Amino acid sequence: MSDHTSTAVLDVSGLRWASEQNVVNARLGRRPGVLDVSVNPTAQTATVVFDPSRTSVAALRQWVIDCGYHCAGQSVPHHICDPMEEPDRAGHDHDHHDHDHDHAETLRSPHEAMGHGGHTGMSMAAMVADMRNRFLVALVFSLPIVLWSPIGTEVFGLHLPTPFGVRQDVWALVLSLPVIFYSCWIFFDGAVRALRARTLDMMVLVAVAVGSGWLYSLVITLTGGGEVFYEAATVLAAFVLLGHWFEMRARGGANDAIRTLLDLAPPKAVVIRDGEPVEVSTAEVVVGDLLLVRPGAKIAVDGLVEEGESEVDESMVTGESLPVHKAPGSAVIGATINANGALRVRATKVGSDTALAQIVKLVQEAQNSKAPGQRLADRAAFWLVLVALIGGGATLATWLLTGSTFATAMLFAITVVVITCPDALGLATPTAIMVGTGMGAKRGVLFKNAMALETSARIQVVVMDKTGTLTKGEPEVTDVIIDGMPQDELLRLVAAVERESEHPLAEAVVRHADALGVAAASAERFENVPGHGAIAHVDGRRVVIGNRRLLERENVDLGTFAARRDELAATGRTAVLVSVDGVTAAVIGIADAPRDTSVAAVAALHDLGVEVVMLTGDNQATAARIAAQLGIDTVIAEVLPGDKATKIAELQNNGRKVAMVGDGVNDAPALAQADLGIAIGAGTDVAIETADVVLMRSDPLDVPIALRIGRGTLRKMRQNLGWAIGYNAIALPIAAGVFEPAFGLMLRPEIAALSMSGSSLIVALNALALKRLRLPTAETVEPAAPRAQLATRNRVASGS
Repeated sequence: MSDHTSTAVLDVSGLRWASEQNVVNARLGRRPGVLDVSVNPTAQTATVVFDPSRTSVAALRQWVIDCGYHCAGQSVPHHICDPMEEPDRAGHDHDHHDHDHDHAETLRSPHEAMGHGGHTGMSMAAMVADMRNRFLVALVFSLPIVLWSPIGTEVFGLHLPTPFGVRQDVWALVLSLPVIFYSCWIFFDGAVRALRARTLDMMVLVAVAVGSGWLYSLVITLTGGGEVFYEAATVLAAFVLLGHWFEMRARGGANDAIRTLLDLAPPKAVVIRDGEPVEVSTAEVVVGDLLLVRPGAKIAVDGLVEEGESEVDESMVTGESLPVHKAPGSAVIGATINANGALRVRATKVGSDTALAQIVKLVQEAQNSKAPGQRLADRAAFWLVLVALIGGGATLATWLLTGSTFATAMLFAITVVVITCPDALGLATPTAIMVGTGMGAKRGVLFKNAMALETSARIQVVVMDKTGTLTKGEPEVTDVIIDGMPQDELLRLVAAVERESEHPLAEAVVRHADALGVAAASAERFENVPGHGAIAHVDGRRVVIGNRRLLERENVDLGTFAARRDELAATGRTAVLVSVDGVTAAVIGIADAPRDTSVAAVAALHDLGVEVVMLTGDNQATAARIAAQLGIDTVIAEVLPGDKATKIAELQNNGRKVAMVGDGVNDAPALAQADLGIAIGAGTDVAIETADVVLMRSDPLDVPIALRIGRGTLRKMRQNLGWAIGYNAIALPIAAGVFEPAFGLMLRPEIAALSMSGSSLIVALNALALKRLRLPTAETVEPAAPRAQLATRNRVASGS
């Protein structure tokens, strides 16, 4: 057994029914080296976890074809199977990093490719058209069968002579042939696939119902005539096809997000070659190419601006509504639109490495994953098919024992088999998950898997980092209080030390010094003290910059600066103390303003009944003031970066579900500890490993949006599962004729088929109704209550 596993997402075109996933699960699951299989009938894909030392992507693809389905050569970023590619044998657990051979293949529809070995891929649109055609044929030939049947005589009062004087049953047999051998052939073909895979699915049930009814009628016709029900078999087929035609149309709408993303990438790019602009296929762009992006054109790949300035519309990728100014040195994202000025962009990421490809990858992974409830439903669907077959046999035997005719008993048995089809059970959650993740993707909210979507619905506490999450993360110097040293000299020393640090507060000091034209200096023996500050030597002088605890550790007396520090902190500013050669020389006040939507985000979370906690390494006074502005419930301040995960665990101790919102880098341990890790402001870096949800924008309002989408999706999943289970529980005894003797209540096979198909259609439409979910915006959210009206529980969690 290999120490590593890989994951491949295989295109499985041709899954007409949800229960057909059992065939792929069973066939692939028994192959050597395959560890887990998860099939999504809505996305037409199969996610396979396998041991790369025992099998390969090419072998997996061939096994899908052996099941009787199509597997495209390639479709979406380093996921869809390619027979020419080998899996990454050096990858980490559940990590598959095959790279696309070209960008054009990467960003096309999963079902456009032509397969090998005589199999042709069939898109969802093509399958819908095929289902429609089969239904129309069944309808056209079923109508005259019904008109010439006893139903036509008894119900409609028709007494139509048969052509050429043939017997009525012979005429019905002739008309039924196109229905059985064209319209119904997918049932028989699917049933054979399922039985070869040693599993049971809906195809088996419909094939048994239609086939047994037609064969029984055929035997009666060939042996001299009698009571037949060709009309039951053909109308049953017509109603099954009708219901699933509409259901497949509805199901196809669940994957709009992926199709929209795949259509974003431009097919052509203008590359500067030998000093001249040349139009080439986007697939031909390589890292290092210089691209010319004219006004109004799409940027082909990710890159850095080398020349020009412009506004770029990034809304289609990040969800950011306002254009973003770009200048030399700015990063740009492939598939975004250059608004006005001409840009020259150096390509840095192409193919499956681009931000768009990574987004498609995350969205498809989420859509292909299964919630725990769906895995249980999938297992239940198999047993439900078995129950239907056994129930049909028992119904037949019971009615025969009560003295009914074989034809009557057969009708009841067929009705039981048809009405118990578990298709709605198989569609219950995949369709809802696809709609939910698609809605999120359009808003720049990327769920990594179905578990994240389900967990987001159960969150009770949201913990948010302050700097960069609730605030803009670009603090500015507001006060410089100095004693005994010229300001320019002090700022020269301080800026020299802060240039060596990457902390946002350090960058604010450097920007302030540069704005004042302070001369530059160099620092030596720089030492970063996490959570406290920094120490370095500048021009032979020892400079210490940081918080009170750092200066106390260095045995520096604050003197009068202690009071000035407290004054700044009381007004919501961060006070940075500076000592030079062991003497306190200055205190610098720095403020970080809340983001424009932070108040609305907190209010929206309160509307959901969620407690909001601010977790920060800043001092208590500053944190409390920001919290008061935003209406935040609880403040946990003065926490060192390494202790954030501990604070998350403390909040979880009483059983509450906790989400942590951070930048995905400094907050990685806390994101991993939380029940739901949310990385905010990911921008182009969407491959945040520790987060469960990635927010493309630096907008805290996307946090309640994510939770609301999660709640709406979970509600639809529960409704669908409840409907699917309840429908079968009620329909089965009615179909078996349990209430017929007492109440005369019975269902014919045709009505059972319509009911069964209608059940699947209801599940699909209910999931699509999630698209009407109202998501919070800054305009629709009521402002947070004043601080005095909140049951605030400020706590100081000292990191020392």
